[in-house]
Amino acid sequence: MLTLAAMEDAAKIVYGAISPTPQYAWPLIGEAVGKTVWVKHENHTPIGAFKVRGGLVYLKNFADHSTTGQGIISATRGNHGQSLAFAAKRFGLPCTIVVPHGNSTEKNAAMRAFGATLVEHGRDFDEAKAHAFDLAEEQHLHFVPSFHADLVRGVATYGLEFLRSVPELDVIYVPIGLGSGICGMISARDALGLKTKIIGVVSSKADAYARSFETGDYKETDSASTFADGMAVRCPSEEALAVIRAGAEDVIRVSEDDVAEAMRLYYRATHNIAEGAGAAALAALLADANRGSVPGIVLSGQNVDRDVFAKVLEGETPEI
Repeated sequence: MLTLAAMEDAAKIVYGAISPTPQYAWPLIGEAVGKTVWVKHENHTPIGAFKVRGGLVYLKNFADHSTTGQGIISATRGNHGQSLAFAAKRFGLPCTIVVPHGNSTEKNAAMRAFGATLVEHGRDFDEAKAHAFDLAEEQHLHFVPSFHADLVRGVATYGLEFLRSVPELDVIYVPIGLGSGICGMISARDALGLKTKIIGVVSSKADAYARSFETGDYKETDSASTFADGMAVRCPSEEALAVIRAGAEDVIRVSEDDVAEAMRLYYRATHNIAEGAGAAALAALLADANRGSVPGIVLSGQNVDRDVFAKVLEGETPEI
């Protein structure tokens, strides 16, 4: 349970490096949904995604307490890795990131440009993560998880911004990768004493969180073959699940076609680029438009490869 004071302390760290992101009610988005819709533009950060907030807070705390200059390592499909590379450079820490084979070439290039050493290993995120654990032990590196209280504390600052700017929001849709985004929003909602309903969104091809939420049991999936790579997780975080079960209204699935159409709508209506996970909340709202009267959606990231986005704009749904 994060306190408002803890989130405010995190905001001081975050705003030392980035500015608050805007939230807009785009009229053509509202026209498509049938009501005013507020979009939180986490695609407007220096890495093009919300994750930078958590990386800054986690590594500031690590740097403050480390006396050895120990390097860090983590696994990612892209945005978490960019976040850590961005923050590690700011705090003077060596950074190694493990990605699965076939990962986004442009996300890989961005991580290298921010200063990370990139290692490719495994078929998917979960295999890359296992290899990162092994390398951490072999090379005496500090492993940074994809879900941690400091990551959530940093990410929660976007929830504070959104809910303070538009306190009348009665429902917010948030994509789920490993869970820091939705847990940050739940924490901000609770700390502000609001009743806003929080709806998690997963891909129908990577629905471990939905299965776990519905059954009350921990559920993994055999694959996570969605082109929305920010949601391509087979193995949920137990800590994230506890927060989601306690604080989310629902976790709903969106199809690959729904995500692709939401990406096209974002571009037509706002000329913002949304990656698959970034468009998932809009896809969910379009399918669930009767819930709430003042909805908010999180455009969590814009980091989609050019060839993938070109296919989407041509009316295709990318295949994995």
